Formats: sequence, structure tokens, C-alpha cells
Amino acid sequence: MKGVIMAGGKGTRLRPLTCNRPKPMVPLVQKPVMQYSIEWLREHGITDIAVTVQYLPDVIKNYFGDGSKFGVSLTYFEETTPLGTAGSVKQAEDFLDEPFVVVSGDALTDLNLYEGISFHYQRGSLVTIFMKHVDDPTEFGVITTDEQKKIVRFYEKPSWDQVFSHTVNTGIYVMDPKVFGYIEAEKMVDFSKEVFPRLLEENVGLFGFQADGYWSDIGNIQQYRQAQFDLLDGKVVASLAGDEFAPNIWMDGHAIIEDGAEITGPVSIGAGVRIRKGAKIGPYSIIGSQSLIDKYATLQQSVLWEQTSIGEASELKGLTVCDHVKIAPYVQANEQAIIGSNTTILEHVHIQAKVKIWPSKKVLANQIISESVLRSKGDIVKTPS
Repeated sequence: MKGVIMAGGKGTRLRPLTCNRPKPMVPLVQKPVMQYSIEWLREHGITDIAVTVQYLPDVIKNYFGDGSKFGVSLTYFEETTPLGTAGSVKQAEDFLDEPFVVVSGDALTDLNLYEGISFHYQRGSLVTIFMKHVDDPTEFGVITTDEQKKIVRFYEKPSWDQVFSHTVNTGIYVMDPKVFGYIEAEKMVDFSKEVFPRLLEENVGLFGFQADGYWSDIGNIQQYRQAQFDLLDGKVVASLAGDEFAPNIWMDGHAIIEDGAEITGPVSIGAGVRIRKGAKIGPYSIIGSQSLIDKYATLQQSVLWEQTSIGEASELKGLTVCDHVKIAPYVQANEQAIIGSNTTILEHVHIQAKVKIWPSKKVLANQIISESVLRSKGDIVKTPS
């Protein structure tokens, strides 16, 4: 059986994390989220994988290459114009000459794929949708099935007054190649909006498999951060980067931790990181590779990408920091704030909760930043006097 990873999404709800990189490449505990999908397919014996790309495709291709470093073989199919979920997979029709598994490049899961494939064959299904129960179904396709698990009702992203079920489509499918007969080539076609409703209307074999295990759609900042914490807590069966060199503290390669630094797990530390004396690294912090945490700086529940530097005595709580960010000494940043790539924050700045700073900004010293700073507002950030 072959696999398909849909990796063309822009991830607009994740901005500014996705301003400079495609959504499947945002890091989860030192690895791009798409790498977890590759490892999940590989662990279930699927190593021949098509990857559909569209937004910033070279970032994905340059990192994963032909897949050999990850124990798989990757074949890329690039959309020159957006084709939708089904349209993008249609491009790989000749490659997908046997039943195949479809997964999003921005999902984190440990669902039992073997069981779902067995279910698919037992039902003689054309398409099997992996289903999960969620508290808020309004961001997904909601589903009801009959006693044989044949789907009898499907509705994409209902409003609350339209919700008839809390069982939803995970975006993980097992499909027979005959499904391509329901997808028009070189057209914008979506599985959930066009293909599945047509299969339902024509009473073709559309089944739902109630999956057990972990699944998270990395669709927004809250889900992105929670997935990191779930990985650190072991709530999802996945391989964390590096080794556990102390209880609940993972290190991915060589790092320098000076005497007097305090680290309280669970924490992940990337290769080449330096944590100076007096720094305090609190639980649920992820420090990306080649980063510096200066003396007496404090991190709590903060996610730092690669090549960030945090200045002396700065305090970060609940922050998400993209790559190549420089934070000067004595900066304070509060819950759910986000700092985009290549940004510099000068001394004695206070970034308030939920503020988003777009990439390539320079925030001048001695300011309180209470509103988000978007791309259109210029590169130098100075609050009105």
C-alpha cells in the first residue's frame, strides 16, 4: 500500500509562524510536523509516499529530499495553481496504482493504521474516513454512520446550530484508486466539499472507521502549542528528537548548560544550545537548535525555534518565538504572544498577552507593546509618545 501526504497548505491561521515557511515545516519539538507523518506511515509499513506541495515547495523538498534519510521514498507532485485536497491528490493518479493512505502534512497522530486498513478491506470500501470524537466539531466535517459504519450523513464545518454529531473527519483516509473517477483533472476539487457528498448521494462505498488513539489537527496557535506539550507528556506515541539525558529533559545533540542554570522538565533542548548560569528553564519549554539563553533569563511554557537568543534577565512566559529572533536583556513577554522570524526586540520592552509581531521587525527599547504589529505597519516599531 502506498501513501500520500498533502503538504500544500499555507497555514493562514498559524501566521506569523507560516509567513516564511509552509505549514508542514513548522517545528514540533525539534522536528517539522510533516516528519511525524512520514514516521507514522513508515511505522505502519508504508514507505512509498507521494507528497503534494504548493506553497513554498522548495522548503519541503530541500529538507526531506528523496526521503532516504527518513527510511522512505518520496515522490513530489507540485500544484502550479491551487487544486484543493482531491485535485492535488489527482495529480498522483498514475503513481497511486494500488490502494493508498492519505494524511495531512500538518497533523500529529498515532492512530492504528493497520486496524483502519483491515476495516477498509473488510467493508469493501471505496473510501474509508478515519473518525474521532471532538468537543468542538465546527472546524471539521461532521459524520454519522449506520450500524455497519457506512456513512449516512456528512456536513463540512457546520455552525453550532447545524451540528448533528461530535464525530468528525480527521483528514486521514484509506482509498481505492477507483476514487479518481470522481475527481475531475486540473480542477479545484475538495474531498469534503465535493467528492464525499457525491459518494454519499450515489450510495457508493463511503465508510467511517472509529479510530482510537491521539490525533491533533495543527490548525491554529493553540493547537500548535498543545501538540508540543502533548509530545513532551507522552500523550502521543512518537519518537522525540534526541535522548532523555535527565528525567523529562531531552537533548537533541550536544549543548552547553553552565553551572547554576536550572532546568525543570519536561523540556526539549536542541543541538548547539547554550544555557548560561542563573537561567531558569521551566516546564514545557522547547529551545530550538543553536539558541542562546543568557544568564538569569527565565522561560516558562515557551516554544523557541532555531537560532534565537534571549538576553540577560529577560522573562518569557507562554511565548512562541520563531527562528533568528534576538531578544535583548530585561524584556518581558506574556502569555500567547508570538514573535515572527528575524525580529529584534531591544531592551526593557514589555510585550503583552496575545500580541503578534510579524517577521523582520525591530522593536525599539523601553516600550509596552499592547497591540499586534503586522507587516503593513513598517519595520521599525515605536509606540506613539
